[in-house]
Amino acid sequence: MSALPEYFNFATDVFDRWAADRPEACALWWVGEDRGTEKKFSFARLRELSCRAAAAFHAAGIRRGQPVLIMLPRVPEWWIVMLGLIRLGAVPVPSTTQLTAHDLDYRLRTGGIRAVVSDQKGAAKLAGFDGAGWLVGDGEPPGWSSLARAMETESGSFSLPATRADAPGIMFFTSSTTGNPKMVLHTQASYGLGHEVTGKMWLNLGPDDVHWNTSDLGWAKAAWSSFFGPWHCGACLFVWDAPGKFSPGLTLDVLTDYPVTSLCSPPTAFRMMVRGQMKGRTFPHLRQCVTAGEPLSPDVFAAWHAATGLSIHEGYGQTETVILIGHCRPLGHPVIPGSLGRAVPGCSIALLDDDLEPVPDGREGEIAVRVAPERPTGLFREYWRSPEQTASQFQGDWYLTGDRAVRDADGYFWFIGRKDDVIKSSGYRIGPYEVETALHAHPAVHDAAVVGKPDELRGQIVKAFVVLQEGHEPNNAMRHMLQKHCRTLVAPYKYPREIEFVQRLPKTISGKTQRYRLRKTEGEE
Repeated sequence: MSALPEYFNFATDVFDRWAADRPEACALWWVGEDRGTEKKFSFARLRELSCRAAAAFHAAGIRRGQPVLIMLPRVPEWWIVMLGLIRLGAVPVPSTTQLTAHDLDYRLRTGGIRAVVSDQKGAAKLAGFDGAGWLVGDGEPPGWSSLARAMETESGSFSLPATRADAPGIMFFTSSTTGNPKMVLHTQASYGLGHEVTGKMWLNLGPDDVHWNTSDLGWAKAAWSSFFGPWHCGACLFVWDAPGKFSPGLTLDVLTDYPVTSLCSPPTAFRMMVRGQMKGRTFPHLRQCVTAGEPLSPDVFAAWHAATGLSIHEGYGQTETVILIGHCRPLGHPVIPGSLGRAVPGCSIALLDDDLEPVPDGREGEIAVRVAPERPTGLFREYWRSPEQTASQFQGDWYLTGDRAVRDADGYFWFIGRKDDVIKSSGYRIGPYEVETALHAHPAVHDAAVVGKPDELRGQIVKAFVVLQEGHEPNNAMRHMLQKHCRTLVAPYKYPREIEFVQRLPKTISGKTQRYRLRKTEGEE
């Protein structure tokens, strides 16, 4: 990645370039929930609408550097507002619509947020909010202004002096698995330019692609795959305003009926799609698939490949980063099922021991990004208003991710688990992911999580919490069957010595398993 310029703004320097070069090309293809309504927006049209939005925000007093929370479902206005705020130099704070009033109160207070863009449902959760509020859709509750009405009288050619590259650009609240969310602050250029490698190397997109990311808009995954990455490449974003809970059958219907060429979904979604949903399906336009957010198990990779002929290209990064490690087709490296891939160009990745010394290939260590002598593009600036947390993650010449992995002799990284999730039993170190992958390979298992349980003899034992598929009984016979199954797939010391059947697993709003809550039930924390 090249050195950053002095001034940069993704809306004016990247998006508007496509609006000038390919004004009539489709930038956003939105399909309603029942698939009876469609809207297509060209690059030129989105440029005009985002200028109007920026002008409306500016007229209302929103200024550069001010955080503005966005809580919207998959409606075109989300992209218009994001572009408008970036164009203005304000700081968008994307947030999932699943947030509760309590969640929102925490975010508004800790983030110093005095402006919100939402819809009727979101406004109802913000009854006590006394800042600036813009409403998308019908209605206009007291204290809220209609965004559409505010945009009507504004210019479609709004502009301001260029934003500095190092100015605040976007902020995310992490989907923390271990406590309150942290505020991850990225700068205009580091994030906006950093995702060029996400789009070109990992997503591998071009101007003729129709790219669909099924993930929620409230998380950094949307910035990766529903905004910065694809539009760096001039691709068309396909958006289906999916109804509520993820439906594998309906998702496959959309892939069948629409000319989607590139699909991005989390591993859980791929796992749900391959279980009894693929027979007789053909996707004539689909040419590639990518996944991130959690490790992809080899059995899901194999089942998807058998059904479609396509590999799933895994990628690794964090809310704090752009793509760091991945299977990048332009580099020509083979896809190795079960691995995260290789380090992307422009980023120095090492695995470190507890003394911050690199470990040799084949040894487990913490994934770290070198930040000296030169800080890589794409890395966040800080945990906003939390200097202690920032300092704990930046040590010596490194940014410490908190994730542990092993690298093989060919440069491929193999995920072990979060630093706090690694189980230490009888002198062995056991990553929960490998055991969870073995459990997921059994057809009776819907979901599973593995933690360490304190044990007087071994220090810890491996304990699994398992959610069964419908039609399977949670009894001792099933417990012994799953233990036997695991012993055929993982080393004997790794199999779960205890299995507890549960109705559901504790999850963050973004769907990540909160293992720390399971460990607490075992007296570990």
